[in-house]
Amino acid sequence: MSSTLSKIAVLGAGSWGTALATLIARNGHETVLWGRDSAVVSAIDTTHENPRYLPGIPLPPSLRATTDLAACVKDADWILVVVPSHAFAETVAAIAPLKRADAGVAWATKGFEPGSGRFLHEVASEHFDVPLAVVTGPSFAKEVAQGLPTALTVHGPDADFNEIVANSLHSSTFRAYTGNDMLGAELGGAMKNVLAVATGVADGMNLGLNARAGLITRGLNEMMRLNQALGGQAVTLMGLAGLGDLVLTSTGDLSRNRRLGLALGRGQSISEAVREIGQVVESVQTADEVMRLAARHGVELPISEAVQLTLHGTITPAEGLARLLSRERKAEYPSSL
Repeated sequence: MSSTLSKIAVLGAGSWGTALATLIARNGHETVLWGRDSAVVSAIDTTHENPRYLPGIPLPPSLRATTDLAACVKDADWILVVVPSHAFAETVAAIAPLKRADAGVAWATKGFEPGSGRFLHEVASEHFDVPLAVVTGPSFAKEVAQGLPTALTVHGPDADFNEIVANSLHSSTFRAYTGNDMLGAELGGAMKNVLAVATGVADGMNLGLNARAGLITRGLNEMMRLNQALGGQAVTLMGLAGLGDLVLTSTGDLSRNRRLGLALGRGQSISEAVREIGQVVESVQTADEVMRLAARHGVELPISEAVQLTLHGTITPAEGLARLLSRERKAEYPSSL
């Protein structure tokens, strides 16, 4: 593999997969986008628009789309998986016998394997003996597709493959950094979805900007405590994969998880909120996985726990707020962190 123009397969024709495929195609790479929805795939191929997920945004004519997974991946130099976390294991298992033996695999999926709580790099490692990388950071699909300035980071154990992926994404409006902390990068990308619900709830209840800032800051603290217990690098969460993604998702109304929190804070039911959003809301499953990890490692995560209980309907948003405010006063940073 080299950093020159490549053939790249992008799997997942939702908003984020389409946006990244669009970015890569605009950078001159031969790009094929795979999706399950034949109507969406046909529209991308014929009208150069994804009317369901990115309506009104023109896509490059060079971007091709297909529902044939084998045809999409068979000649690709490397593959970018951008499916929801609940479909990740199925997707990587399906492409393992179809792809080129030396084709590296990256993913821009955020979350854990549902049920097991495994990190996605653990799932991918079961199927591939090739370079792996995760693409993560503060990024709304719509803005990337529109060509607005964005910065992301690519983390993985193979520095050469990280550079290949980053170079394919990097452009005059898109900065791609690299790092080697896959675990920390994945934790930040997943956990921020849970914490964005908390800030959304606070804003939905009109608790003010002070409350929002406090939740974001203490939410970052929860990320760092769990990350330390898992063996991730603290610096990763102070960068794009942690703080950057947390701030964007907690404050930007394009965030599905923030919108879920807003709806709950305004008194809507979870089912009503998810139905109105109309796309996968990762925090509903991710909250359970985060709290399983916390219990396994003995880490206290009061904000994440309140979100989990609220999402399950065990407590109301107001009760969750009361729990957080009634906690015992203590030092901001224990000596162990």
